[in-house]
Amino acid sequence: MRGFKDFFYALSPAQNLVNPPGILDAFLVKAHSDVEMREAISQAEGIMRGRRHLRPKQDNNFVLDTSEGVQRFWAGISAVLSTVIPGIVMVSLVIGGIVIMNIMLMAVAERTREIGLRKSLGARRRDVLRQFLAESTAIATVGAGFGILAGIGLTILINKVSPLPASISPASVLGGAIMGTGIGIIFGVYPASRAARLDPITALRQE
Repeated sequence: MRGFKDFFYALSPAQNLVNPPGILDAFLVKAHSDVEMREAISQAEGIMRGRRHLRPKQDNNFVLDTSEGVQRFWAGISAVLSTVIPGIVMVSLVIGGIVIMNIMLMAVAERTREIGLRKSLGARRRDVLRQFLAESTAIATVGAGFGILAGIGLTILINKVSPLPASISPASVLGGAIMGTGIGIIFGVYPASRAARLDPITALRQE
């Protein structure tokens, strides 16, 4: 490519802004076609090897990369993340569901007399079941809300302190809320059914 050597040796403004000592640690070359890009890479490699006094059999002590290489690199990272992150999410959901179930079981144990009193006043099993399912769902939904807010805050922080792009789509927010509500319902069924099956006379005798 004509003028490429002149471009390479020219004093770039980046040298003054990025590397005050006059050392440029990277430079970008734009070509109009694949042929010109291959020629530019070949010329850049020759110039760099000459400036670094590398012998013919010595390996390059610098890196030449193209936009396709960067895209492949990020595609590999995305593939790893798309495999690992769902597993982490599933484990977190299961742990959160177990925590919610334990909380509700403790609530049932502490409110046994209340459940017995409600049943003695005419509350049906499905009424008690709905009450505890609503409570477990509310706990999970509030937790999902805090998680969504934390995710938004983390996204803003990443965009401010790093060059990595980060964003949150409305679909992911909606999905997080739905999953949180679903976890509350699924893991709240057992404590709620246990509360609904309590005998009112036995429950009233509970200290």
